[in-house]
Amino acid sequence: MSNLPKLIVLFCVALMMNTSCSSAKNQQEENEKINNNEAFPVESEIKKDSMKNNTKVLISTTLGDITIILYEETPQHRDNFIKLVNENYYDGVLFHRIIKEFMIQTGDPDSKNAKPNVQLGMGGPGYTTPAEFVPSLYHKRGAVAAARTGDQINPQKTSSGSQFYIVDGRKWTTVELNQIAAQTGKQFSPEQIETYTTIGGVPFLDADYTVFGEVISGMEVVDKIASQPKDRFDRPTADIKILSTKIINE
Repeated sequence: MSNLPKLIVLFCVALMMNTSCSSAKNQQEENEKINNNEAFPVESEIKKDSMKNNTKVLISTTLGDITIILYEETPQHRDNFIKLVNENYYDGVLFHRIIKEFMIQTGDPDSKNAKPNVQLGMGGPGYTTPAEFVPSLYHKRGAVAAARTGDQINPQKTSSGSQFYIVDGRKWTTVELNQIAAQTGKQFSPEQIETYTTIGGVPFLDADYTVFGEVISGMEVVDKIASQPKDRFDRPTADIKILSTKIINE
């Protein structure tokens, strides 16, 4: 339990687009202390039905396909993501940062054809997206959220115009959740507590990074990507690419 505050700080730094190499090394060391082998559970039929009209996007990668839905409650992020998909913006982009049981990050245009052993994560389309925090949308396992720069230079918590991550996550005990709440001032609803203790996720990122979608198929691919060998920057040693993205509602 004494390592939890340090773990939270290191993982939060991992989501910032200007992560230092020394932090990346520490993140890897801390992450090895976490273990979780739970499979991604099936969403309830009621929730599935309520999201049947949401935009769906197929993300084809070199390790398999991931299908996500985009939330209606975060329209600016939804519309921006649809725009980038229709422009084929993500084709050839790498998953440039992976941390098992935390998240996999992608969307940096500078990662296309990037040389090995180069730290990535600074690129974007030249604009940001205003934060859209919705209490009912949180960092459960499978959540899709926007990366961003740190609070020191980005107090409004605006999102990267293109970089995003998918939560791999782990399960948390109620004791750990209470500790996070005490340290950060965050409040977790009964639904969040149930989700984080039974499904898993990354609770300490809630209300700091915009969650704008979730995986509905292909969590085994997310797990596979998160488990690949990586370098000191948390970049996979063998490139993992997004081959294509497309809207599949029709």
